[in-house]
Amino acid sequence: MVSSGFAPAQSSLRIGLGRVLVVEDEELIRETVALALAEEGFEIIVAADGPTALEKLLGAADGSKDAIPDISLVILDLMLPGMNGLDLCRLVRHRGMDVPILILSAKGTEMDRVVGLEVGADDYLSKPFGMRELIARCRALLRRYQSKAKSDDTSALRFEGITLHPNECRAFLNDVELNLSPKEFKILELFMGRPRRVWSRDQIIDRVWGYDFMGDNKTVDVHIRWLREKLEEDPSKPKYLKTVRGFGYRLG
Repeated sequence: MVSSGFAPAQSSLRIGLGRVLVVEDEELIRETVALALAEEGFEIIVAADGPTALEKLLGAADGSKDAIPDISLVILDLMLPGMNGLDLCRLVRHRGMDVPILILSAKGTEMDRVVGLEVGADDYLSKPFGMRELIARCRALLRRYQSKAKSDDTSALRFEGITLHPNECRAFLNDVELNLSPKEFKILELFMGRPRRVWSRDQIIDRVWGYDFMGDNKTVDVHIRWLREKLEEDPSKPKYLKTVRGFGYRLG
C-alpha cells in the first residue's frame, strides 16, 4: 500500500522541502517517521514492501503515468517483505537513479553499515534512533545533493541553443540530446569553452587528438562537417560552426 496522505502541520510556512519515500514494513515506525517528517514540511509517500517501493522509484525514473514524480529522498528499512532493502538499493543504483538513500536498520554492526554504504546508500542509521537525528540526517543529505546538483549545473557550457555537460559527456541542441562521437564532443567542448575564438586546424588537432597525432589535419574538416550535420539547420549555411577563411573555425 502506498499513501501520500501526510500534510505538514505548518504547510504555509514550511512546504516545499521535498518528497520523501519512507519504505518500512513495521506500521508503527513507518507512520511515526512519516508524521514527524510531514510536520517538518516534507511531502511523504509510504511503502510497506520492497516491490512496491521499487515500482514507484523506477516509475519515477521512467516517467510512468502512475508514478510519483520527483522523489527527493528515500528512507529505507533493510528487512522488507518481497525484496530486502539491500537488493532494492542495488537495483536503484544499477538503474542510474541518483536519489539520496538513508538506510534504517536494527542491524547496526560496522560490517552491516559498510555493506549498506557499499551497495549505494548515502547514510545509515541504526534502530532505535532519535527522531531529531533522523530529521537532521535527512536535511543534511538533501543539502549535499542539492549542492552537488547546483555544482553540476554551473559546470555546463551554454551557447545560444547548445548546452554541453562536460562531466556527463552529453550535449543538447534546443533541449534535444545530440548523438556525438567522442572527438565531435571534444571539438564542441573546445569551441564552447571559448566562443567566437578562432581555432586553427593545428590547434584543434593539438587540443583534441594530441601533439603526437600523425594523420592529416584535414581530418578536422571532416569532423567539423559531421558536427554541422548534427547542429545546423542548414549545414551549407552554418549558424554555429563558422569557417574563417585562411585561419580556421569558430563558434558563432
